[in-house]
Amino acid sequence: MKRILIIEDHAIVRMGIDFLITDMFMEVDVQQASNFALALDILQKNTFDLIILDINIPGGENSRMIDKIRKIQSDARILVFSASEEEVYALHYLDAGANGFLSKGSSEEEYKAAIRAVIKDGRFVSSKVQQIMINNILDSKYANSNPLENLSKRELEVMYLLVQGKWTKEIATSLDLKETTISTYKSRIFEKMEVSNVIEMFKKLELHKTEEINA
Repeated sequence: MKRILIIEDHAIVRMGIDFLITDMFMEVDVQQASNFALALDILQKNTFDLIILDINIPGGENSRMIDKIRKIQSDARILVFSASEEEVYALHYLDAGANGFLSKGSSEEEYKAAIRAVIKDGRFVSSKVQQIMINNILDSKYANSNPLENLSKRELEVMYLLVQGKWTKEIATSLDLKETTISTYKSRIFEKMEVSNVIEMFKKLELHKTEEINA
């Protein structure tokens, strides 16, 4: 039998979630708490497979509620749900240790998916939050990456000659390549370095010096 605790101060919301849960599972025991103090008291007496937690519960302490719950039940699976914006609060509560975050404005199917996911796998984030996480990872990756790592050996050679002030014809002669080939390399280098001219490229290199450039 599944045991689920709903911590929510609005009776109509508790009733709606209770109805949804009893429709999902054949055997389930759903308990409710209208404030955080009552929720802690219930947790002292019972173990739950899932805790559905409103972040604006009376007596609550924002993300610190997660630690207080886990001091009583260390392996508690907590699905935070809120009327507040996912973009603002979701990552904060997930970082604080919640197993999932769901907007109260979600559809019935999203509620069911979130409940099933947290009970089964211990993790749920909506598609919107997933995109936020992906964007954060990509932003961090590109902010911290060295653009030179994307250049081939030949592109590095051409770039090194460009920053020395060599013209396309001189570089072609030096590397025994056609001028059109050097022009193609130059365009690729500018694109990968995200610059539009040699001066901008030189400035960027000053920030990302590597042994390859000095070789």
